[in-house]
Amino acid sequence: MSGSRTKAPGAVLGDDPYVIPDGIFDDVNDALSWNVIVSRLCERLKIPDLSTRHGLKRTHARFNEMYRRLDSAYTSARRSGNQRVMGGVVAIMAKMCADAILRDRLFEKGLLKKVMPLLEFDSTRHIALQALTVVTHHGGVSARQEIARHNRTLVKIMEDHPDDPKVAELVIVTVDHATEAVVACEETPDPRLVREVSICTVLEATVAALRKPTYSHIMHTHAINLLAAPTQHCPQECKAVPSMLRLLAALTRSENINTRAVAFSALLRLPIAESEFEHSFFDPMRFLSISQRGTPRHLSDILMDYGPQKAEVYLTLNATVDYQKAMMQAMQDRDMYALGKKLVSIIQRTEFAIAEGGFQMEGPRGRENVTDANVPGLPFTRWTDALPLSAKALRAKGTPADLDDADIIEMKFYMIRGRLPEAIALGQKALQRNRNLAYAYYVVSMGADIDAGLRAVKKGLKCKVITPFVRNQLLWRAVNHAAQQGLMVLRQAMEGDMQARAEGTAYLMSAWEDAKTYVSEAPPDGRHMLAVLSWYVLLTILVRGPELSEDLRELDPARRKMKTSVEFMKHMGYPIAKTQLNLARELILSLYTDGAKEWGTFVKRFDELDAEIQASHFQAAPDADDGLAEWLERVDLGDSDEEDGHGNHRHGHGHSHRRGPPVPKAKSETSSYELYRCSWCGNPSAVLRKCAGCGKTRYCDAGCQKSHWSEHKVECKGRS
Repeated sequence: MSGSRTKAPGAVLGDDPYVIPDGIFDDVNDALSWNVIVSRLCERLKIPDLSTRHGLKRTHARFNEMYRRLDSAYTSARRSGNQRVMGGVVAIMAKMCADAILRDRLFEKGLLKKVMPLLEFDSTRHIALQALTVVTHHGGVSARQEIARHNRTLVKIMEDHPDDPKVAELVIVTVDHATEAVVACEETPDPRLVREVSICTVLEATVAALRKPTYSHIMHTHAINLLAAPTQHCPQECKAVPSMLRLLAALTRSENINTRAVAFSALLRLPIAESEFEHSFFDPMRFLSISQRGTPRHLSDILMDYGPQKAEVYLTLNATVDYQKAMMQAMQDRDMYALGKKLVSIIQRTEFAIAEGGFQMEGPRGRENVTDANVPGLPFTRWTDALPLSAKALRAKGTPADLDDADIIEMKFYMIRGRLPEAIALGQKALQRNRNLAYAYYVVSMGADIDAGLRAVKKGLKCKVITPFVRNQLLWRAVNHAAQQGLMVLRQAMEGDMQARAEGTAYLMSAWEDAKTYVSEAPPDGRHMLAVLSWYVLLTILVRGPELSEDLRELDPARRKMKTSVEFMKHMGYPIAKTQLNLARELILSLYTDGAKEWGTFVKRFDELDAEIQASHFQAAPDADDGLAEWLERVDLGDSDEEDGHGNHRHGHGHSHRRGPPVPKAKSETSSYELYRCSWCGNPSAVLRKCAGCGKTRYCDAGCQKSHWSEHKVECKGRS
């Protein structure tokens, strides 16, 4: 190092001046690496160890003083053109951003105005981008959104340096984290902010970058998350980049089921804005008209093969007639108990048979509604008013079977009147008395909690006494609940988290198996057949991944069944709504083959990189030509407000990072998913209880364990 020392120009600033120590620039100029530059700056500017909680606490206590030192050094360096000092100061400030409060204070003082100019210099471009990756990694929403406003500048930096893969990697990582803070949310983002972050430009540049074969696994994973983030709130921008949509479809062929889930979920969210809700409506006159005009021959043949008396149209018409007869009989004999016994059978046979109605009679002015005024002593005039009366009569008898029947009738009454919370509460109460009441599980599954709903339907499907209608309704809900839960778990899974991968796969396998069961058992003219077939097709793509052919010939039978289901729905007069599920199915099927051809090589390369990373047990953070990146990422905060409690940082739709080496990739994506399913009801869950006797079987709760004991006790005793 040189023995001569020069004073830094412009060292005295503000009312409370800070004088840059003599020779500090010479110390930095002599340094051979960014690590040494930062170390010497910290030593000469008296900055504590920012890798420890103690150091950050000291920085909190003396923030203004330390900021003046850093700001003075940066300003002096800028005046003299010393890019090394400018870069070193920015690196120190980026390190401070690991603390949320320090980050916010630095942003208030204009941190970005110090970082962005460094992107123009070859010597500091990497360190400036590295600082942005660290800030966006640790940064809160507002900080990341502020950086996202510079997306266009960052993309241009990447495009201006096409032969520098490190620039592309750091830009993609930064833009991914920043853009997710704008668009990866359930609420509609600020349209002005969305316009500022240049979504379409970002997507086009990211797709172009992925076409180059030299980039890293880190860049690939962040690029995929970046492409997946805006589909819900920026569908038009995404559709303007069709190659991106084909890439997402191609990624459903990845070996990594987490990657498949991220891409699949992105395409599933794309049609949300244009989707419709499916409204249930029953018109008995329409069903009667259908019965009178007959069924087209090819559909009639399908129903004959299935069993015409099990078809939905037959069951509904038959139950409707029985309902009308029961009401007319009750008007004559006023026997509410007998009516209750008939109603409980009708309720469990079909969905819409119990409808509003009333009695009529001939009056002076023709037919008129029967009321208590013209026919005194009637227990009810509106037909649905008979439900609580018949339930009361059943409760008066008091036998266990009568109490179950009363609960079923009263739950149905609450649902007809739109009082679902009361129906669910009654269902939960009924299950405390009889845990084998299948209809009660069906009602409980309608609650908002997906996990609780799935647990309910799985238990209901194990009930020994269950009608085909209730079974099919439980299967339909099981498919929806498990598919949504599995996608959520896999999207939020951290890199290399095999436990989350197995858990998410367990949910998807459960949904897939229940979809197959529903399709094989339920009436082909059923109202939910098309929705379950859609889930079956999509789950087959998601679960089987690269096993499928590029033309999806394996799904030809399911496609034919979907066509038949559409014909049945049109014949039955059911509206075929543009639901999110229907639109997503059409979208993915339309993109799949072309996507596989266009991006097959990329997906293969990504899987090779992924396998290498998993096999090595190590994933390096981006480095700035030496070990500076590791220093920037290393900090012992413990309970930082930006962490999830386990040292992992989350962004957007579940995008997260794990510190340290990932767990090796499993030999099979589905090999361990059974560990996350109840040994009795098959419910997938991460919080199952092990059998205390053998430690092998797992259960949702004591109820499932008790139900399974008659089968398990021999094996359990043998193991123990």
